[in-house]
Amino acid sequence: MTNKHNISRDEIAEAMQNEFGFNRKLCLDIVNDIINIVIIGLERDKKVKIHNFGTFTLNRKNSRIGRNPKTKEEYNISSRNVITFKASKILLKYINNKFSD
Repeated sequence: MTNKHNISRDEIAEAMQNEFGFNRKLCLDIVNDIINIVIIGLERDKKVKIHNFGTFTLNRKNSRIGRNPKTKEEYNISSRNVITFKASKILLKYINNKFSD
């Protein structure tokens, strides 16, 4: 059984620092800039494609009726924005080769 692990911006910056030898602040600035570019792209174009990695897309979900499975009580789920990610074929191929049984 594998442990789930969320990766933080600091961990990404630390990995960049170890790989490239840049100072920590520069690495953290680069990570934050990349994340901000993705956010701004989603706000402006509703889609951000990173070549050989994947595509982030901003979609609108309409409001709907939800139901608590235990109590069967119905409630309204409000409309909201969601972000979806579709991995590129290259990333999928790498993952499937790397982690195949």
